[in-house]
Amino acid sequence: QVQLVESGGGLVQAGGSLRLSCAASERTFSTYGMGWFRQTPGKEREFVAGLSFHGGRRYYGDSVKGRFTISRDNAKNTVYLQMNSLKPEDTAVYFCAADPQGVGGGTARNYEYWGQGTQVTVSS
Repeated sequence: QVQLVESGGGLVQAGGSLRLSCAASERTFSTYGMGWFRQTPGKEREFVAGLSFHGGRRYYGDSVKGRFTISRDNAKNTVYLQMNSLKPEDTAVYFCAADPQGVGGGTARNYEYWGQGTQVTVSS
């Protein structure tokens, strides 16, 4: 059982930056693909970014390409999401997730473990 704990959310003005972190409890973290998703009330969960287990392949949702960067530090069992040039429409609860297949792609059903989420609010 992998436990994921997100941190780093908060309130920021449009154009600002935030870095989210997701710490994993599992020693085999380095074998998991990792992803970030977000959700707002009444909407389906949206893929934001994903990273393969070795970090060699990155995937991004169209709405965040060029602004967000996903990375991982396997020595710290942590995955990060650097968010720059934030927009009000980026406001959501952001979830970290682990893909035991190691891919870290954009399909939510491939992720077996999920964190509790962290709120990001971007003011205009």
